[in-house]
Amino acid sequence: MLKIWGRLTSVNVQKVVWCVDELGIAYERVDAGRDFGIVGTPEYLAKNPNGLIPVIEDDGFVLWESNAIVRYLAAKYGMGTLCPTDARARADADRWMDWQTTTFNPAIAPAFWHLIRFAPDKRDDTVIENARVTAEKHLALLDAHLAAHQFVIGDTFTMGDIPLACSVNRWYKLPLAHAPHANVERWYYALCERKSSQQVVTRVVE
Repeated sequence: MLKIWGRLTSVNVQKVVWCVDELGIAYERVDAGRDFGIVGTPEYLAKNPNGLIPVIEDDGFVLWESNAIVRYLAAKYGMGTLCPTDARARADADRWMDWQTTTFNPAIAPAFWHLIRFAPDKRDDTVIENARVTAEKHLALLDAHLAAHQFVIGDTFTMGDIPLACSVNRWYKLPLAHAPHANVERWYYALCERKSSQQVVTRVVE
């Protein structure tokens, strides 16, 4: 059975859990990270020397890095559905997964840390506002793209939607003003209706 290590409040673990729920794979998840510990143990570090979550083990194959895990699971268990068979469509899904990691997630991270992780007296309103402005600029780009697409690569839900939706979910749960982006909201709330998303979208960020 597939095994996943990682707490469900981690956006990176959420990607993997959403993916396996979408695929209908039987799995065991072990809470790890932050208050749950485990990640500093020799046994865990033998699996992931970075000491980070998530990690999976699938029939003896150990893998870390959340987007790599989503790609692997989608290719192995969802080729032709979550993982497009067409090389260009697959590259398009990869592009949006990478955009989530390299562009959107780093943009929202300062606001997340100051609003959620830092004590009130340690928060910097300027940092939060700068993060908000940057994130809204990126969401405007996504909104323009989604004006002509039901999902991020077209009319089919794929692995490309999952990591990005997890980050957008985190963004919308932050206690700050959010600019309207009609196409992003249409896409996001439609994904919230998917049964496979429920363990993610119902969580409080922390």
